[in-house]
Amino acid sequence: MATFPNLELESASRFVAELGLVFDTVTADRVIGHLELGAQHHDAWNAVHNGVYGTIVERAGSVGASRAVSHLGQFAVGISNATDSFVREVTGHAEVEAWPIFQDPEQQLWAVTISSAGTSTLLARGQLRLQNVPLRR
Repeated sequence: MATFPNLELESASRFVAELGLVFDTVTADRVIGHLELGAQHHDAWNAVHNGVYGTIVERAGSVGASRAVSHLGQFAVGISNATDSFVREVTGHAEVEAWPIFQDPEQQLWAVTISSAGTSTLLARGQLRLQNVPLRR
């Protein structure tokens, strides 16, 4: 069985570290995390860029889906990401939750929500389709 990669921000790429998504729970059927939305996530209009929300969906869904197939010597690669943003929160603590809608040996479909921790307002939601592929040696 392959070792699951370290998900700590200190060992992440600059891109992933700047996103700031911290995972609190990662299982084969649930991912829970959080981040602080701030100026590093803003577009030219001082609002969170929708691409940030899309990246959160991609990251949370692919980590959960990869956990689900890691015992098979596989990881999951996002092949379709549909993210809708509702509130372009400027700053604050956001909570992320992801769970599988469908899983089989070849592909998975995960749902992800991003909510304001202070108000429980839904900021964005996404659906990520993934392909299970062998680990690269």
